[in-house]
Amino acid sequence: MVMANKWVLNTTDTPLFFLLAQLIIAVILFLIAHTLGFLQLPLQLDIQVCKGLIPMVGLSVIGLSFSNYTLKYVDASFYQVARGMVLPFTVGTSFFILHARPSLRILAACAVVTMGFFVGVFLDGTKVSMIGVFFGVVSSMITALHSVVIKKSLDVVHGSALHLSWYTNLLSTIILAPLIVLAGEFPGVMKLLFGPNESAPGEMSTLATFVLGSVITGVFGFLMSVASLMSIKVTSPITHMVSSAVRGVAASLLGVWLFGDLVSHGRASSIAIILLGSIWYTWIKHQESQPAYEPVPLDDIEEGKGSGGSKTRASRDALD
Repeated sequence: MVMANKWVLNTTDTPLFFLLAQLIIAVILFLIAHTLGFLQLPLQLDIQVCKGLIPMVGLSVIGLSFSNYTLKYVDASFYQVARGMVLPFTVGTSFFILHARPSLRILAACAVVTMGFFVGVFLDGTKVSMIGVFFGVVSSMITALHSVVIKKSLDVVHGSALHLSWYTNLLSTIILAPLIVLAGEFPGVMKLLFGPNESAPGEMSTLATFVLGSVITGVFGFLMSVASLMSIKVTSPITHMVSSAVRGVAASLLGVWLFGDLVSHGRASSIAIILLGSIWYTWIKHQESQPAYEPVPLDDIEEGKGSGGSKTRASRDALD
């Protein structure tokens, strides 16, 4: 998804229109799956459900938009670093909204991830776009809020992750359409659709790249939206964010391979620190999720055996 998005965003100045195309394709795929009987969707929208999903849909549109803007201004290999604050923001959001108090070790893991972010942004000699970093930080914050709101939004659709994904994609499409005009992308959209589409020999035109990229990312976006909601439903919001962090490392490696991005020692160290902090967090959460057993004094065990023996003898006497 990241590589296909970057491939298209390198050729177009309409990231919001690109996002709209992805959402439209996802909606079409939902309708096709419903028609073929693979899943059942509420085609008659419930107004009360739509009202209850306003926070979820709003965060989804803002988060996806800022994510596209981040990828527009930074290298694909740096995208993981620019959005490296997702885990700390999610822990903080879970504390303030879900009242999930983190342990000191969890805070230490978040500090490691934060250190990795600052290493990649401020201590690396490679020049980075601060606008892209800004969009990445805001996108991380919105993603953290979004992952927590999903838990509450599932109650609005009676726990159905598929219905939540359907509503989110459809309502996001409706909301995003006028935002394209407000963001000033309309002239760029007209140029993309009806202007000259010149291309270098052996390369695809801008429109062909946009269409192919939209189809690829729309299909995978449809699959990922369902998978992400299912992941959050059966895990915790923070654990879901860890899987995103690990995926980001793979995206960084693909950025080097496909786009020839330069990964300096500082940038590589930043990615490694963020990944190690996320892995450490996962290990801590696993340890904290284990049931705690308190040691039982030996005298209590002996008394338990004695009382158990008495009960056994009493039972035998009763049977006799």
